[in-house]
Amino acid sequence: MTLTHIAIFGALTFLAAFLSDRLRGFFLFTLSVLAVYALQPALPIRYLDFWLPTAALGLTFIFWISLAPRESRFTRGNLLSAAWMGLLILTLALTRFLPSAPSPLTPSVPPRLELVFAALLVVAALAALTGRVRFGWVHAVGLTALVVLLAVLKSPEASLWAAKTLRLANGQSAETASSFDIRWLGFSYIAFRIIHTLRERRMGTLPEVSLREYATYIFFYPALTAGPIDRLERFVKDLRAPFKPADEDWIVVVQRVGLGLFKKFVLADSLALMALSAQNAAQVRSTGWAWILLYAYAFQIFLDFSGYTDIAIGLARMVGIRLPENFNAPYLRANLTQFWNNWHMTLTMWFRAYFFNPLTRFLRMRRLPVWLVIFVTQFSTMVLIGAWHGLTVNFLVWGLWQGLGLFVHNRWSDALRARFAEWASTPLRQNVLNVSGVFLTFHFVALGWVWFALPTPALAVQFFGRLLGI
Repeated sequence: MTLTHIAIFGALTFLAAFLSDRLRGFFLFTLSVLAVYALQPALPIRYLDFWLPTAALGLTFIFWISLAPRESRFTRGNLLSAAWMGLLILTLALTRFLPSAPSPLTPSVPPRLELVFAALLVVAALAALTGRVRFGWVHAVGLTALVVLLAVLKSPEASLWAAKTLRLANGQSAETASSFDIRWLGFSYIAFRIIHTLRERRMGTLPEVSLREYATYIFFYPALTAGPIDRLERFVKDLRAPFKPADEDWIVVVQRVGLGLFKKFVLADSLALMALSAQNAAQVRSTGWAWILLYAYAFQIFLDFSGYTDIAIGLARMVGIRLPENFNAPYLRANLTQFWNNWHMTLTMWFRAYFFNPLTRFLRMRRLPVWLVIFVTQFSTMVLIGAWHGLTVNFLVWGLWQGLGLFVHNRWSDALRARFAEWASTPLRQNVLNVSGVFLTFHFVALGWVWFALPTPALAVQFFGRLLGI
């Protein structure tokens, strides 16, 4: 989100804070739906920046149909919510006729109205079909479709192929196609929230929610672009609770939004000028400056992500939604396990709940050695987290780097825990041990950012050589 977006959403959220509970829920639903279009960046493929948000809304409606009990799908409230969502989409399509088109709510001129109306009919037909299918099929097909979509969006090669295909289908030249032509804003978080609800429904632990509540959860605008990834049952509990902002809430709002703005737009954006990047890495010639670039990037990425989280938590607090924390001083942790328990915490918890723990239980049932179970689960989990950021060699190597560190720490700490405890028999020695752990953990993580920040293995290896003075 830009400063302009934050200012507009902040003002609208401030107004929502003083609405009645019922009107506030409707207002947040409406604003979250519109935000999907308003935040979507303009794309060179004609009308794609309108169709992608529309597809996200359509998928959400279809999945909600499969999640909701049959007897509650067509209640008056849900029918009105579905009609309102469709009306909002059609209204946005009508903005193509404005003299000043595109409007501020869409990144470019929307497609023809009859095409949008036809797309809504297709979504309605798919939703009706989904409602008649056993949930087991919806669960399997839905998970597969979401994972495939994520893989296409995260893979430069697949994105390029999709861009060429869409350009040709749209009557545009494929020669200028780029993997950056398809940028589906927030889809990584949208997909993970939907997968969370599919898995919880499969396990029988998903609460019953209305379409309005479900769509607000999936597209909640403060957390749409950068998280955190909340759980549906916790989010809906806040959404349903009566709320009138108190002095304590306003203090939290001012503190978190102010801190987030300072971290993101003052500190992080300033550090970005000298942080590690492909351009800066190619220009640096000395070992000292290479380390400065690396340190700048380590703090820039933390301040950027955590700054957005602070803003999201502050905006949400205005309307009684207490989003979960995402960062808790991760660079001050004494080992890598503690770091990952405090860095992008909601993403880590998502992978722990839906991949790491199930895989661990599966492997233990095979009576494999404990070390092998730990090796497989930690490496595969971290590689998947790397792939979530991008299906490139460098992101996958970054995942392997983190997996190796976690595995070594697990084996090392088990073997030497008693010896360290015996040595750290005084407060001074305990402090020395803790400071040493923080120092080593920070530098292991910082060196890992080389793979994360640079686009190719060759450039990363070259930069490692620069760090070592080679």
